Amino acid sequence: MTTARQIHLVRRPNGKPVAQDFALVEAPVVDAGEGEIQVTALLMSVDPYMRPRLDADQALDAPLLGGGIGRVVQSKNPKFKEGDLVRHGAGFREVFVSDGRGVSVLHPDPDLPLTVYMHALGGTGITAYGGLLETGALKDGEQVMISTAAGAVGSVAAQIAKLKGCYVVGTTGSDDKAAWLRDEVGLDAVINYKTQPLAEAVKAATPKGIDVYFENVGGAHLDAALPRMNVRGRIPVCGMISTYNGDGEGVKNLFNLIYGRVRMEGFVASDFPHLNQAFLADMTGWLKAGKIKYQETVLDGFERAPEGLIGLFEGANTGKMLIHIAD
Repeated sequence: MTTARQIHLVRRPNGKPVAQDFALVEAPVVDAGEGEIQVTALLMSVDPYMRPRLDADQALDAPLLGGGIGRVVQSKNPKFKEGDLVRHGAGFREVFVSDGRGVSVLHPDPDLPLTVYMHALGGTGITAYGGLLETGALKDGEQVMISTAAGAVGSVAAQIAKLKGCYVVGTTGSDDKAAWLRDEVGLDAVINYKTQPLAEAVKAATPKGIDVYFENVGGAHLDAALPRMNVRGRIPVCGMISTYNGDGEGVKNLFNLIYGRVRMEGFVASDFPHLNQAFLADMTGWLKAGKIKYQETVLDGFERAPEGLIGLFEGANTGKMLIHIAD
């Protein structure tokens, strides 16, 4: 019988995930039945949101939850044909069979690399676009702060804000990433939170306050931003990565929400289906014109998925973390 590999979660992490929490498992491959497709994986996405799911939502001894791009190799479903590229959320499986639910045909622009459909033109891109423009209600020319501004979501959000004529401050955790944000992306101020006192640096970098703080981190970042929020400021909350491994810092400055009439609101990528058409048009144009820059960390080999996830919490990625499985 033909088999293919899967990445399973075999125990709940105690704090930061380690390699022993995962296993590489051989599973039988079945043919597509009536109304079904068989898909082989090409690229998989590794994202910070996966970490909280390991504590409860993710079943043990089952394929790791996640999304990617694959190719249809068998089809008995009229909505798909063999050779189609598809987006999916079928998890970390080299080969899977689906009835088509949760799978959509992808028509990539031939002038763009396929990998951008996993970040700038994928879930991270629409997260930045919708979170900033709709949840954050960004207005042209405002004062903006983005935490983890060199990350997959943060870097797109920061550049959209610049395209809207905003003053943009970004935080990051290395000098190399800070240099990229300053020199290539063109942010107005960049803070390395590992080498600079964060609260003092944020105060110095935001002389006109903050109208929109795009939150990816929580903890000390949120505490530093809150006193700088302008009246009627907005904090779209995309992530709280500093808390995901159970070792986050407490936030003391939430009272600033009250007198500043600041709105703080969480969101997820699936909140914005009504923006998809505008997002795809805008982002495709920006990428092809070189107005949106991006970085990728691509690990070659399906078996490296746990390494990629663990690496997110060690600063091992520059930009989007991807797993390359096949061409």
